[in-house]
Order: sequence, then structure tokens, then C-alpha cells
Amino acid sequence: MTRNAGGKRRAHRTRTVFTAAAAAAGLALAATGCGNGGEGPGQAAGGVPVVEKGKLTTCTHLPYPPFQFERDGKVVGFDVALVDLVAKNLKVEQEILDTPFENFKTGAFLNSGECDLAAAGMTITADRKKNVDFSVPYFDATQALLATKKSGVTTLAQVKEKKLKLGAQAETTGESYAKGQGFDPVAFESSDAVLNGLRTGQVDAVVIDYPVVSGWLKDKANADAFTLGQNIQTGEQYGFSVKKGNTKLRAAIDKAITDARADGTYDKIYQQWIGPLPQGRS
Repeated sequence: MTRNAGGKRRAHRTRTVFTAAAAAAGLALAATGCGNGGEGPGQAAGGVPVVEKGKLTTCTHLPYPPFQFERDGKVVGFDVALVDLVAKNLKVEQEILDTPFENFKTGAFLNSGECDLAAAGMTITADRKKNVDFSVPYFDATQALLATKKSGVTTLAQVKEKKLKLGAQAETTGESYAKGQGFDPVAFESSDAVLNGLRTGQVDAVVIDYPVVSGWLKDKANADAFTLGQNIQTGEQYGFSVKKGNTKLRAAIDKAITDARADGTYDKIYQQWIGPLPQGRS
């Protein structure tokens, strides 16, 4: 997600581990419990170092549909599918750790050797580049305004004019954007909490990534209750992050993304998890 890291209002979460068979169609992951009792560090194909032999360990923060979320007891999503491509090329299987998002900006789990990469719908920013190395961009992101129908608003200007309550996910670029527009948004810990805040009347409108809103509106109850307002172009791009100096893994990730874009695999994954391709790419 276009998320900023930081400890604000974020409760400690138990690390949960998921594993996946590294196959092109292997988008679902089976839960295997907590802990990381593997064989220790190793090397994947091409001499790429990994923190656990035979695995590509990914840190993420659940849920953030459609990028990573649990469905029927399995972790699936756009980011999951793309990292599966990396794992397949490296001849290992992806293992996912559900971890607090505030560690991503500092690269804490990468530096400590708990994870090989972070994949969490994370925007590439100059500030984050100080602590981690990013892959090539894999997704162009925009923000969107979603409001209750009874509020009668479709723009941030209207929200401000009517003095309504605006919400956003804590420590995200959506929250930062709202603050930059003069709002003091109600901060929610997760995307699920953002939606619940809108449903329960804690806020009248929210700013969050457009793909997330698009997914919510596929539910008829949400579509009946809420109105999609303005699309906010922020020029953000998502990237996967690795420990600074991990050039071999970063190159492997870049190759998987670049190859997937060239051979049509990326478009298929995009259509499966995000929806119709942007204009000019269909």
C-alpha cells in the first residue's frame, strides 16, 4: 500500500508465518504456524543469498487487499503473486511473515536477517531509500476518496467545506496527503479498520489507495452505502525492498518484474487481482 512507517497507534502483532510452493500458478499459501525454525542461511539459484535455505522470506503486513490478504485461510494477492515469480526463478519457495509495518521504513527485519525482502504495497520514497534498497517500480498508485452516500460529498474540498470527519490509515501516504491538504484525519491501524470506521459513522469519508477502494466496492453492501469520489494523482509507485547492498536479490526481483511485463504475465496477474488494465495497456 502507499504506506508510511511509524509506530503511531499501531499495536504489537504476533509474527505469523506462511509458506508457498514456488510455482507460476501457486498464488495461495498455507499457514504453517509461528517461528522460523529452518535450516539457516543459504543460497538460491544464481548465488542469491537467502536468510533460510530453500526459501525466499517475505515480510508483509496483513491485510491489504488486493495486494496481500488472507482468503479461506490462505494468503493471496497481487504482491504475493509477483514475489512467487521471483521465488520460482530462484528455485525456492516463498515464505511470508506477517509483521508490524513500522519496521519496513527502517528495514529492521531485513537488517536482522528475519526477511529477505519486504512486499507490502509500499511506496518508493527518498526517505525510505535511506534505509533500504528498492526494486524497479511494479505498480503505479493513486489515492481515492470514498464517502458515505448520506454525506453528499465527492471531493476533499466538499469534506472541508461541510466540516466532515475524514479518515485514513495511520502512517500511510494517504494520511500524509490529507494532512498536507489541511486535514487532521482520524487514523486507523489497518485498511479493515478504515472501512469499519466508515461503516460505523466514525468518519464521513476516507482517503486510501484506489485499488483498495475498488475492491471494497465489489461488495454490494459497500456499493450501496458509499460513493467513490475524486481520484487523487500523487505520482506514487510501489517497490519491493531489500537490505541495503543486497544487489543480487534486488537484481533477481528486477528481472522477474521486467520479464513478467514483457511476456504478458504481469498483465494477467494485474487483471486477476487489481482489475481491468489501465487505458493504453489493454
